[in-house]
Amino acid sequence: MRHRLGGLSAFTVAWQGIIYAVKHERHMKFHVFATGAVLGLSWLFHIPGDRLMFVLLAITLVLSAELFNTAIEKTVDLAMPTEHPLAKIAKDTAAGAVLVTAVFAIIVFIYVFAFPLKEWLGF
Repeated sequence: MRHRLGGLSAFTVAWQGIIYAVKHERHMKFHVFATGAVLGLSWLFHIPGDRLMFVLLAITLVLSAELFNTAIEKTVDLAMPTEHPLAKIAKDTAAGAVLVTAVFAIIVFIYVFAFPLKEWLGF
């Protein structure tokens, strides 16, 4: 077990965790791609700051939930390499948290982008 890290070392370790998740977790790759697309649309449609804050909140929640999910899954795999009902509950619950945040992100997307997209498409 590592000792507590401070300053730059803590940042480096945290960054390594993010990089791991992006490289090895399929859903994290999708969320990072979606983040880029949504931020690009925000710039393209000149989304105002108050609405952009909702977008950034949704992105932060989804990416954080996905990182927690990865940490929980890896910890459960380490503690219980064989199938166990409680391990399944832990993994399913963590995945459920990601789903909740993803649904929130979809609601935010609709709220923020419905009018600009409708206008852009000429409706």
